Amino acid sequence: MTFFESIRTVFRKYAEFNGRAGRSEFWWFALFSALVSSALYALTLPAAGRQFEFNATAVSASTFVSFAAVWGIVVLLPSLAVSVRRLRDTGREWTHLFWILLPFAGVIVLIVLLARTSSAFTEPQVEVPGA
Repeated sequence: MTFFESIRTVFRKYAEFNGRAGRSEFWWFALFSALVSSALYALTLPAAGRQFEFNATAVSASTFVSFAAVWGIVVLLPSLAVSVRRLRDTGREWTHLFWILLPFAGVIVLIVLLARTSSAFTEPQVEVPGA
């Protein structure tokens, strides 16, 4: 799955918690979300600095802050949905998302779980008699 296909798929299935999501779908969307968030926050910092240094209107800083906040709200449900589908693809329950509540270690545990190979694509181990 390509970068743009994964973004399209995640937004098309923005509230679908059933099914599975492959690694490429999840990680391409995570990269897209991080890039957009970084760009919006990078625009926020200079606007906030201008407000204090040059006594500009507060509208410029609050506009960019609101864009960043709106973006966070827009991607919240699709991010949760694709995370649940990704966990299901690895053979885990959605309750593993609660690892995120544990500072530092929880984020690492969740990243490891989301990076695991898909359980649907693993080959079953078959014992060959006499081998």
